[in-house]
Amino acid sequence: MKLFSDLLASSRSKAGNSVGPRIQQRRGIEIKSFREIEIMRKASQIVATVLSEINELVKPGMSTADLDVYAEKRIREMGATPSFKGYQGFPASICASINNEVVHGIPSTKKIIRSGDLLKVDTGAYFDGYHGDSCITICVGEVSDKAKKLSDVAQSALMEGIAQIKPKNSLLDIAGAIEDKIKSNGFSVVEDYTGHGVGRNLHEEPSVFNFRTNDLPNVTLRAGMTLAIEPIVNIGSKACKTLKDGWTVITRDGSLSAQWEHTILVTTDGCEILTSRDFLN
Repeated sequence: MKLFSDLLASSRSKAGNSVGPRIQQRRGIEIKSFREIEIMRKASQIVATVLSEINELVKPGMSTADLDVYAEKRIREMGATPSFKGYQGFPASICASINNEVVHGIPSTKKIIRSGDLLKVDTGAYFDGYHGDSCITICVGEVSDKAKKLSDVAQSALMEGIAQIKPKNSLLDIAGAIEDKIKSNGFSVVEDYTGHGVGRNLHEEPSVFNFRTNDLPNVTLRAGMTLAIEPIVNIGSKACKTLKDGWTVITRDGSLSAQWEHTILVTTDGCEILTSRDFLN
């Protein structure tokens, strides 16, 4: 995911604002070829497989480090390398964020998973030069009704956003569907982070926002685009803060947070969920 404030600074820099740090020029939006799409399908299926297995594996008493070791082992067994490990210094193969941890939780032997936890597991696989990226929220054991609803709404918001993906629709069509689903259920959309393009780089253009905004380009979708759609939903306030480890983001009010993510291909008549776990059933 991308940090919204960084994206906004980049957008303003491109528009001619000379204030702030110099922003390196990006490659722009890439339309993937048939060969590239086939590779991304494989990378994404590796991610889907690992997340499906973790969903079955996780149980109270395990540490998030246990899950990280398992994920890295499985990604490498399937011929890929972990996209996250070493990315901008991140030390692990998964992000494991529990309860009020929003994103980028660092796996640790000291972080023990308990019944009732809302666990977000985000991971990526780099295969033959291309990335797949996905996140699931796992309700560990007996969770509260509110926590279950939060996860369900976040997942439904993802799917409603995906339903808007087709050529000639725009990013605002996706964002509006996601925002409406979340807010109609009384939850808040985290605005500090957005989805993104994905392909040769883990993070590519465009920025895929989850709320209506005029501060980022409203890109028109075209066949061959590959996008990571990832709504992040809080029970309470949308406000977040980063801990002293420089990575782990938590809700400022201590409320629960949920996240779901898929890597999506825009097709000629709609879209394909590249990280779908349906092929495993």
